[in-house]
Amino acid sequence: SVKAFEEYLVERENSSATIEKYLRDVRTFLRYMGAGGVMRKDLLLAYKSWLLEHYSVNSVNSMLVALNQFLTFLELGRMRLKRVKIQTQHLRPAERDLGKGDFQKLVRCARASGCEQTAMIMETIGATGVRVSELKFFRVENVRSGMIRVQNKGKYRMVLLPKLLQKKLLLYTRKYGIYSGVIFRTRSGRAKDRSNIWKDMKRAAQMAGVNTDKVFPHNFRHLFARTFYKQTKNLINLADILGHSSVDVTRIYASEGIAEWQKNLERVNLLEVTT
Repeated sequence: SVKAFEEYLVERENSSATIEKYLRDVRTFLRYMGAGGVMRKDLLLAYKSWLLEHYSVNSVNSMLVALNQFLTFLELGRMRLKRVKIQTQHLRPAERDLGKGDFQKLVRCARASGCEQTAMIMETIGATGVRVSELKFFRVENVRSGMIRVQNKGKYRMVLLPKLLQKKLLLYTRKYGIYSGVIFRTRSGRAKDRSNIWKDMKRAAQMAGVNTDKVFPHNFRHLFARTFYKQTKNLINLADILGHSSVDVTRIYASEGIAEWQKNLERVNLLEVTT
């Protein structure tokens, strides 16, 4: 039934990354149920409780989305599980954030070590806020026009290139003889895989002496978003640039994080010091 579920997801035009995740999550569920397990609501609720004991709440909710899709596929939609409610908190631990200094250090080190492609990928995400999965839309022809048409999650949007990034990308393509098609490619000419990009970034972090926990593709997108908001204070424009359907999703970038929250709490200063 997992194979049939995969075909169902393909027919629904889910992305390959989404299909891979849904299948992985469904296999986790099937292992929990065991061979010959019968779909009953009480067992589904027990599985939900088991997930909460072993995974973070965000992971549990994403796994429940996959399970609910699987139940719908099996025509058992009436048994779908509710996701765990979380109080909305637009906060991020500051120690997880990638700063401008670290970013520039990473790019310089990667370039000096001959990892020009990795440096250029980091600069591209950092200057535009695109998702790593959207790098495949950066084609020579599009870069020349200064505008990238991106398709993601069933939606199209335009990504404008800063003039300096456009110049750097065109210099990069000329230097490496890339005259058409995808810019960030493997030696065989295929679009660079996200897992390889992730590994390349981790390698650059080790060489640069930057905390590897901070260095992953989505954190460059976070850096762009935080920097853009600090400079413009325009949340609606930022949501459009990032391709968010809701400003609420974007609002996390407007927060200064947990450290700022703590600082503001201290300013209330209602308590007396006792000895």
